[in-house]
Amino acid sequence: MALIKLQDKDSAEFKRLMQESFQFGYEEVFGKCDELILPEKDIDECLKKENTHAYVMKDNHEILGGVVVEINEKTQHNKLDFLFVNVHCQNKGIGQRIWSEIETLYPDTEIWETCTPYFDKRNIHFYVNRLKFHIVEFYNGKNPDEDWDENHPMEGQEMFEFKKIMKK
Repeated sequence: MALIKLQDKDSAEFKRLMQESFQFGYEEVFGKCDELILPEKDIDECLKKENTHAYVMKDNHEILGGVVVEINEKTQHNKLDFLFVNVHCQNKGIGQRIWSEIETLYPDTEIWETCTPYFDKRNIHFYVNRLKFHIVEFYNGKNPDEDWDENHPMEGQEMFEFKKIMKK
């Protein structure tokens, strides 16, 4: 198993597996949904950001999961945008391994930030109990995220924000 930079030849499969993983998480809670939970345009917008880095966890040629992070070299307050594990490989420690390697790749990080939907107890458990992030905010109708305008894909959604302080 190795975490490597996302290459063009793996891009379509990376996005498909990410979408499948997010769809699976949603449908586990709410049941079958015909609407795509994570549209490709949202992934593409994230991947186009200037300081974004995407990686895939591979075993031989199979993509087991992946991650997209935003790195701010100046502040070292970095963001985890997406982390997913192939639905056929979950519950085997792959997500933790991906994250461990990301922390190794970015040792100067002072703070990691991420968000996840309120309903995804599995993700909340993963971030809090496995990766040791802390919940710092709950975005909802009475406490909207100020950075999200009406065009943001998660606008109007209830989300938890997490932070992990790496250095004091």
